[in-house]
Amino acid sequence: MSQNKSNVFYKSLSKEYKCIDHGAGVYMYDTEGKRYLDLGAGLAVTNIGHGVKEVIDAISAQAAKICYLNGGAFTSQVREELASRIIALAPEGMERVFFCSGGSEAVESMAKIARQYQIEAGRPGKYKIITRWQSYHGNTFGTLSLGGRPSWRGPYENLMLHMPHIAQCNCYRCPYGLQFESCGLPCAEELERVIKYEGAETVAAFMLEPITGTTATATVPPVKYFERIREICDKYDVLLCCDEVITGLGRTGSAFAVNHFGVTPDLISVAKGLGGGYVPIGAVIAHKKVVDAVANGSGILEHSYTFAGMPISCAGANAVVKYITDNGIIEKAAASGELLLAKLRAALLDLDAVGDVRGKGLLIGVELVADKATKKPFDPARNFAGRVSAYCMEHGLLVLSGVTGTADGIEGEALQISPPLTISEEEMDFAVAVLREAIIAASQS
Repeated sequence: MSQNKSNVFYKSLSKEYKCIDHGAGVYMYDTEGKRYLDLGAGLAVTNIGHGVKEVIDAISAQAAKICYLNGGAFTSQVREELASRIIALAPEGMERVFFCSGGSEAVESMAKIARQYQIEAGRPGKYKIITRWQSYHGNTFGTLSLGGRPSWRGPYENLMLHMPHIAQCNCYRCPYGLQFESCGLPCAEELERVIKYEGAETVAAFMLEPITGTTATATVPPVKYFERIREICDKYDVLLCCDEVITGLGRTGSAFAVNHFGVTPDLISVAKGLGGGYVPIGAVIAHKKVVDAVANGSGILEHSYTFAGMPISCAGANAVVKYITDNGIIEKAAASGELLLAKLRAALLDLDAVGDVRGKGLLIGVELVADKATKKPFDPARNFAGRVSAYCMEHGLLVLSGVTGTADGIEGEALQISPPLTISEEEMDFAVAVLREAIIAASQS
C-alpha cells in the first residue's frame, strides 16, 4: 500500500506497508493473498492467535448489551469477572486490579499508585522511581522518563521527569565485566547505593521488567538477583513494581514472569497478552498492603481514565484469560518455549553472527554480533537485523528486528522471538529454518 497517497501518519513516511486482510491462528494474510507466520505475535500481543471464536463471540455479545460506561460512576459484571480471573492467577497477596487502555497507561498508573501509596503510608517525601537502563516502560512522557532506551528518550529529554536509573542485569554483557556467581551481584547492590545517594526518604519505588522485553530482549536475571532486590526494597520502604506488559499472562511459561524468581512484588502492570490483540486493555495488579494503605487512609484512588474498565474491553480480555486457563495455554507455553529455545540454539549458535540465544518460555532473544569472541555489535549503518527481517518477510515469516541498544543501550541488535503461545512444532521448524537462512544471507550481503 503506497503511503504517498495515504492520510495516515505512519511511523515511516517512506516505507511501503503491506495491507493485512485477515488472520487465523499464528498466521496473517495480506490483501494479495500471501501468508505470514507471525513469529513476533505482532508485538508480543496475539498470545492465543487470531480468530478465536470464543473471544469474538464474547465481544459481540457484550457489544449487543453495552460497550461503554463511566467506570468512575458504574461497574459491570464482566469487569468484576475479569478482575477475579486475574487475581486467581496472580502471586499470593495480590488483591485488586485497576484497568486502563494499554501498556503505557498501565505503567504510568503503576507509578502513580506507588506514589499515592507512600503518601497514604505517611511518607509524602517519597516520589522518585528508580528504573534500569536498557529497559522499556512505555511511550508517554511519564513512561519515557522511567524507561532506559536512549534513542527513544533523546528527542524529549528536556520535557521529561528526572528519575534515577541503574545498570541492567545482563550476564551476557555484564556492565561490570564480571562472571556470575563470583560477581557478588553489583547490579543488585547498585540499587541500594542509588537509594542512599538519592536519599531513601525520596524513593517511592523500584520498577523493572522481570525478564526484559524490547531493549535487551529476553535477558533473564539469576534468582539471587531478584531475591536481593526484594531485600533492598523492603529495607528502605521502597515498592517493588514489576512491568509485565510483555511477560504477563503466560508469555514466559508462567502466569507472571516474576513467579520464576520466587518473590512477590507490590504492583504488577499487564497489557499485551491480557487483551490478546482482540481489545485494547491494560491493568495494574495491587498487593494487599497497597490496597490497605489507601483504604485506611483517604479511601480514594486518585487516578482514572475515560476508558478504564470499559465493558467491551473487559469482555474481550475476560474471554482471553478464560481461554488461556481452560486450554492450559500457560503450561503449553512453558513446554513449547523449552523446545523452541533448544531448536534455535541448535540451528543458530554455530553461526558467526549469533552471539547469544536466551529466554524463558516463548520470549526468546537472538543477539546478533559482528565478532563472536569480543561480542562486538554490528555497525548500525549495516542494518543487519533489518536485513534478516526483510529476508524472513519475503519468505513468509515475520520477525521483530527493531530491537536496538542490546550492547550498551545505543548499539547492538537482537531479534525478538515471541510467537503466539499456540505455535506448533511444525510451525517452529519452519520458522527456525527460515531464520537460519536469513542470518546466513545477511552475513553474505
